[in-house]
Amino acid sequence: MAALRTTAENELVGRAAELDRLLGVARAAAAGSAGVALVGGDAGIGKTRLVTELARRAADEGFTVLVGQCAELGDAVPYLPLADALRGADPELIARWPILRRLLPGTPPPLPKDDHGGLTQQRLFGSTLAMLAELSARQPVLLVFEDLHWADRSSRDLLVFLTRMLQTERVCLVGTYRTDDLHRRHPLRPLLAELRRLPAVTPVELRPLTSDELAGHLAALGTDADAIGTIVRRAEGNPFYAEELLATYGEGLPESLAELLLARAERLSEPAQAVLRAASVAGRHAGHEILARVCELDERDFDDAMREIVSQGLMLRAGQGYAFRHALLQEAVYTDLLPGERTRLHTRFAALLADAAAAGLREDDGTYAELAHHALASHDLPRALAASAEAGRRAIRLGAPAEARRHFEAALSLWDRVPDPERLAGDDHAGLALRSAVAAADSGDNHRAIAQLRRLPPTPEVNERLAYYLYETDAVADSARAGAAAVAAAPEGPQLARALATYARTLMWTPEQREARGIAARALAVAEAHGALDAEVSALVVLAAAAEAEGDFDGAERLLERACARRSPDLSVNLRAIFSLARLRYERGELAAAAETTDEGIRLSHETGLRWSTYGTDLRFLRFLIHYVAGEWDLAQQVAAGFNIRVGTPAEATLSSFALFVEVARGLPVVEERLTWLRRFFDTPLVSYIARGLEAEHALWQGDPQAALAHVRAVVEILEPFDPALIRICATGLAALPPHGDPALADDLLARARYAATTGPDSGTRRPLLLEGMAWLRRAEAEWHRVHGTATSAMWREVLAAFDYGFAYEVARTRWRLVDALLTEGDRKSAEREWRQAMATAEALQAAPCAAPSPPRPSTPA
Repeated sequence: MAALRTTAENELVGRAAELDRLLGVARAAAAGSAGVALVGGDAGIGKTRLVTELARRAADEGFTVLVGQCAELGDAVPYLPLADALRGADPELIARWPILRRLLPGTPPPLPKDDHGGLTQQRLFGSTLAMLAELSARQPVLLVFEDLHWADRSSRDLLVFLTRMLQTERVCLVGTYRTDDLHRRHPLRPLLAELRRLPAVTPVELRPLTSDELAGHLAALGTDADAIGTIVRRAEGNPFYAEELLATYGEGLPESLAELLLARAERLSEPAQAVLRAASVAGRHAGHEILARVCELDERDFDDAMREIVSQGLMLRAGQGYAFRHALLQEAVYTDLLPGERTRLHTRFAALLADAAAAGLREDDGTYAELAHHALASHDLPRALAASAEAGRRAIRLGAPAEARRHFEAALSLWDRVPDPERLAGDDHAGLALRSAVAAADSGDNHRAIAQLRRLPPTPEVNERLAYYLYETDAVADSARAGAAAVAAAPEGPQLARALATYARTLMWTPEQREARGIAARALAVAEAHGALDAEVSALVVLAAAAEAEGDFDGAERLLERACARRSPDLSVNLRAIFSLARLRYERGELAAAAETTDEGIRLSHETGLRWSTYGTDLRFLRFLIHYVAGEWDLAQQVAAGFNIRVGTPAEATLSSFALFVEVARGLPVVEERLTWLRRFFDTPLVSYIARGLEAEHALWQGDPQAALAHVRAVVEILEPFDPALIRICATGLAALPPHGDPALADDLLARARYAATTGPDSGTRRPLLLEGMAWLRRAEAEWHRVHGTATSAMWREVLAAFDYGFAYEVARTRWRLVDALLTEGDRKSAEREWRQAMATAEALQAAPCAAPSPPRPSTPA
């Protein structure tokens, strides 16, 4: 753990208000409302002192305190602050998360060669969140990331992920950054702007100390009055500058802070100055052993020099090495090096790191990134290329695709400047460029990946990846063309199997959909012949989708069962197969089997840290729906407790929307708060369908059918005419119309529902609806008859039978309509019987709006 130290001269001064704000965030987190604080200020203004005091107070109040430090090499070494923070965590806890254990020093656990950077990153993020949740269940956690202006892209992404995902965990996350380092194009600037908009984030900007505050601080250090006035005038409210001025007072006042810092360094003996200069090349932190070897002093002379440096307060002991007291001092000493001196020292560091890596003495994944940095700074281009290529491969396996792409691009930029680059890189130019493109996609930049792939020779592997990424960006026609090209050029073997599987997937939702089955069958045969498990599972999933599209649901289920039984090395493919099987079983009304399959997928996603991956998330919302349909609403609410209310992305909003199914039906107060957050995402079709559709139902329960119709119209406008989601939405709109209401609107809504039930994309024929879809269509038709005054109890019994595959709530709601119809027909005895059953279900579900005290007769829910 990066040590946060408080010395006599580092007493906190003039920051009472800022400390109170941070303590407020921490104490709210301890009470179960996770919070984030971002502390900004100029270099030397007191950010570290402030969070040091916060950490001390938090520890006194029972917090686990974890502190991680970014460094100037941070943009090349992934997850440096997280790795630093984890050193202070319970080793037994970290041992439960192998992907986190990789970040710690020492020999990392074996890494699979085919790890995907993006998937590994999802696992690392999910494992970090799970680790913090488990740790905070024991005692509250304060997690500090210092110097975010130096953070790597993956660490910044982790910060965003944790900020959005931490909700009820007892975790306070604090980040510090230099405001004077944030130039207009600094990557931290847009991230800070994004995070500051979130309610869980508390920004804390440190102003310069007032003259009185600074004078009081200097007086407490025993400074005479004359010196105080001079120092206060020169320091301009910066406490670090003031203390450095005090340390050299009486020797003449330097013109700048850099000169002042160097003046202190120049007091050292010549051997100590040489060690300090070497340490500045290592960065803010320097390991004892490598620094001693770089300096080429005998052990006693080196120890004497370090003791002198530490005694003068220029560096501090930190773990198995040393850290500059302040980053400004390291920067000043490094900047003052002569060009030849700087090159020689970087050369020495590079040589020692290369020797250690070759001998297996440095196996942590950051070694090659450091080696590449020193090699490039020492103008050793061959070594820089080799180290950059290996650093990229290590970053991929660590789950840092953005850093991997930067390393690959650095190696490619040196390609024409060194002899025999293929030997050095362990790959040819096209292979390394392909790795860079894949890393770009894994870091979320599919468009960059597509652009890079289009510049490469069109090999089968390049075209297969191009087809895959084009499909992900909804460029379906281009994707199919690339898939066809990949298949045409691929040699027999695993590469052909993957190309065929990807091509089949690209055709599934195009007019050439019928061809997908034959191509997927060929992919399956080739994959089985050559042991390409990932392609085999993918082909089985596509074959199942094709069978389902043709109405062969039994065949689709058998194919998906085969896919789930064949575990590939690609976890995302496995989760896709499990979700597909669970979803099909759910839609067929096989709720018990669907629950079992979903639970299996959730266990796998949890064990592998993929709880927040696409399919990990999909499986959790499907589990919620199964609980909801089966009438297990207390369990559904437990699942929904993990669906964040404070959402900031469409994916988060989609997951949050599902919670409304139970919250609206139970009339819970949280509905309004959740809808407030979701309304900004109503332009996202799926969010609009779920959240706005349920807001329409909420309006009906509130007795406002006009508001409900307005929501229905808005959802109808945003959905495609062939989207089967329209069936439920149109049924909701019809339910909002009174008997003999607007017949034209009723006709339009029913026509839309019927079209969506029978028509697929491009006006193609849709496969037959499954149980829930058919039930909602029958509901829409019965509601249409009710509006026109032609509904009968027999019609409502058909709707009831359609929902009676286990959908407890919709059966109860249908009974209310059946009660109305029976009363209209004069069959009060049957109406009372149906009413009692509806009431029993509503009360069991705690569906307060539905549990009316007497047989209702209004035309809308009341």
